[in-house]
Amino acid sequence: MIQFFRTFLKPADDEPSVREFRNALSHQMLLTEQLRLKALIITVAVLVSVASIAQLVAPSAFVKMSRGGFNLTATWVITAPFLLFELGVLYLVGRRIKQRKDIPVLRRYFSALIETSLPTAALYLHMTWMGPETGLAFAAPFTYFLFIILSTLRLDFWLSAFTGLVSAVQMFVLAMLYHPAAYAAEPPPDIAFQLVRATILLVAGVLAGGVGVQLKRQFEASIAATSSRDRVTNLFGQHVSPQVVEQLLSSGASPTTEMRQVAVMFVDFRNFTAATRTHTPAEVVQRLDEAFAVLVDVLDRHSGIVNKFLGDGFLALFGAPIEDPNAAQCAVEAARQMLAAMEENNRGNGWPLRIGIGIHLGAVIAGNVGSPRRKEYTVIGDTVNFAARLEALNKQFGSQLLISAPIRDALGNACDDAELLGDVPIRGYDAPQAIWRLG
Repeated sequence: MIQFFRTFLKPADDEPSVREFRNALSHQMLLTEQLRLKALIITVAVLVSVASIAQLVAPSAFVKMSRGGFNLTATWVITAPFLLFELGVLYLVGRRIKQRKDIPVLRRYFSALIETSLPTAALYLHMTWMGPETGLAFAAPFTYFLFIILSTLRLDFWLSAFTGLVSAVQMFVLAMLYHPAAYAAEPPPDIAFQLVRATILLVAGVLAGGVGVQLKRQFEASIAATSSRDRVTNLFGQHVSPQVVEQLLSSGASPTTEMRQVAVMFVDFRNFTAATRTHTPAEVVQRLDEAFAVLVDVLDRHSGIVNKFLGDGFLALFGAPIEDPNAAQCAVEAARQMLAAMEENNRGNGWPLRIGIGIHLGAVIAGNVGSPRRKEYTVIGDTVNFAARLEALNKQFGSQLLISAPIRDALGNACDDAELLGDVPIRGYDAPQAIWRLG
C-alpha cells in the first residue's frame, strides 16, 4: 500500500504530472537565468560607468595608474557590444519564459563563452596599458570571479565549471603568450605561478557549480512537494485538511480500489432550496460559503475530509483515505460540534440555517474513479447509500443528527444519550433498520 502511494507521488516519466514537474523546474531555472542576466548587466554597466566618471573627474590618476595608456574609448568599445549582447539574451530569455520553452544547451554554453571573454578583453587592455606584470596584478583578473559567482544562478554544474575553465584557460594563455613590445624588457611570466592562479579560477567554477546544483535540488524539492500536495488534494476530494495532507505525504495511503471500514457522514441544509427564492444569487453563495467554512473547520479538527460538495450539502469521510480505528468516534464528535457551531453562527444572522446529519459505519469500496483525464478518490457501496437515506430521515423525525446501529455499537458508553427511534422502514431496504437519534 505504502509503496503504491510512493509510486503515485513519484509517477512514471511519461505521466502528465512528471511533465508538469519538469516544465515547472525548467520555468524556475529560466527565472533564475533572467535574474543572473539582470545582475550581470547592472554590475558591468555600473563598474564601467563609475570608471568613466572617475576618469573624467580625475584623469591624472588614471594616467598614472595605466602609465599613460588608459583609453576610455577602448573600454567602451569592448563593453558596449557586450551589454547589447546581454540585453539581447535577456530579451530572448524573457520570450522563452512567456512561451514556457527551455533554452537549447549549446546556446547556453555559447553565451557562457561570450560572457567570460569580457574579463579577458579587459585584461588584454590592462596588459597593453600597464605591462603584463602590472596588468595581471591589477583588477581585470578579479572580475573573472564576478562571472563565476553569478554562474551559480544557472543552476547547472557543468555550465559553472565551464565558466571556471574558460576563465582559467583564457587568463593563463594571455599571461603566457601576450607580451606587448613596449614592455619587452619585463621578465617572462612564471608558468607555475600563473598555473596556480588559473587553477584557482577552475576550482572556483567547480565550487560555484556545486552551489548551483544544491540550489537546483532545493527548487526540485519545493516543486515536488507542491506537486504532491496538489495531487493529494485533487485525488482525495474537494477539501483535504493540512493535517490529512501531511499524514498522506508522510505515511502514505493507497489510491487503489479496496474495501475500507469507513464512517460516512452526509450533511444537508434543511429547506435551503426554498429559502433561495427570497435571496439574490450573491446572498445565497455568501451564506453557503459562511456555513461551509464553519462546518469544514470542525471536520479538519477531527481528521475528516469533504469528499464531495453536493450543492447545499456535502459527503464527508472518516477513516479514508487514512485508516482510523476511531473513525466512528471522530465522526460523532465532529457532528456534535458542527451542530453547536451552526447554532453559534446563526445568532444575529438574518438567514439562520438548520442542518441535518446522518452517519453510518461500514465497508465501502474506496478508490480512484474517473476518466483518463480526470480521476477522483471516492467511496461506493451500500454504506454510502444508507448514510444518505439516514440523513434524509431527519425531515421525518424533526431531528438534526441520526446515527446507525453500527455507529452506536462502536461508541458504546460514549453514546449513552442516544435515543432509539426503533426499527424504521428505509427506502431501498427490505427490512426495517434500527435508527438512533442524537440531536
